[in-house]
Amino acid sequence: MAQFHFVEDYEKHVESLMKSHPRDEAMALAVGGRYEETGAIQLEVLRKAGLAPGMSIFDLGCGSGRLAHAVGTSSLDIDYCGTDVVQALLDYAKTRAPAHYRFTLHTALSIPADDASIDIACAFSVFTHLLHHESYLYLRDMRRALRTGGKVVFSFLEFAMPTHWTVFEDTVKTAEERGQIPLNTFIERNAITKWSLELGYTVEQFIDGIEPIGELGIFGQSVAMLVKT
Repeated sequence: MAQFHFVEDYEKHVESLMKSHPRDEAMALAVGGRYEETGAIQLEVLRKAGLAPGMSIFDLGCGSGRLAHAVGTSSLDIDYCGTDVVQALLDYAKTRAPAHYRFTLHTALSIPADDASIDIACAFSVFTHLLHHESYLYLRDMRRALRTGGKVVFSFLEFAMPTHWTVFEDTVKTAEERGQIPLNTFIERNAITKWSLELGYTVEQFIDGIEPIGELGIFGQSVAMLVKT
């Protein structure tokens, strides 16, 4: 089974943050900061996708538990499972979530879940750092694990979004100055539509990266919602 391609680099990044910052700050920085605010926005996005009590969530790349914490402190009774490639992040996530939430170290390009067992699979700030074929493999296995009518919700960067173009310019600048750069991947909507067609999804909705999510502000990345058909 193919493996996630930069586990070691991410582990070193998290380790460096933990050495230079207090634990809570390091765990927030490891997932981009704004821990509670972003978790609340992610939860609201899932509510837009139809999240309701009694459903099951699979959280790919759950990191230090932003979404798990937000769901756990809400009134929703949810069956939650999160995976990540860094054990330190999972250990922290467990401390910020209900005791019955499950967190699993998983480095393969697959979903450790039974067939037709999940209502919503999400990947926030994950496909933004993967190669296209890796995202496609995850989406393919998510479909296997979703119930019919289940949904995939994931965030992405796109060139048409002015704020995302800034990310690309910063990536180019870093490449010029340092040579080695973090992987920031852009996915255009026509590609997502094509992937959905090939994999057996229907695109339900796109949310612009600059669109406010309720009264919580913007997420920053664009969001795609796909339905298993």
